[in-house]
Amino acid sequence: MALQTGDAAPDFTLYDSETQPFTLTDALDDGPVALLFFPGAFTSVCTNELNTVANDLESYGDAQIVGISTDSPFALGEFKKVHDLPFRLLSDHDAEVSAAFGAKYSNDFTPMKLDRISKRAAFVIGRDGRVRYAEVLENAGDMPDLDAVQKTIADLG
Repeated sequence: MALQTGDAAPDFTLYDSETQPFTLTDALDDGPVALLFFPGAFTSVCTNELNTVANDLESYGDAQIVGISTDSPFALGEFKKVHDLPFRLLSDHDAEVSAAFGAKYSNDFTPMKLDRISKRAAFVIGRDGRVRYAEVLENAGDMPDLDAVQKTIADLG
């Protein structure tokens, strides 16, 4: 089950595209964090989503934007470089964080094994570690409501 608004966000440490650790509770010391889970680097909707965020980064105020997928740090590094993404991309290679947030596919809906792939999802975590916005999409072709993410961050002001 996906986390809901008001739930405590599970703390985690993942490694980014530079193989540097990112710990949620440490990041919250600097302000809210927007977690954008996505199924895969270099896919069309994921590329569109993250480029849309990057091109409008100032609209996310003082929130730290973080992309999370089950891709390796090395694939994420190339994805970040190719698209000049100005925020961290984290590798949830075993999909444990995706599962903790309720943003992991749990069944096979194609002949491929997709049970370790992140669903497209957006969460805003306030400084207090509580979920302030939660959206988990079943259809990987849909985009999260980025306006709602921005509004939530602005309201945390």
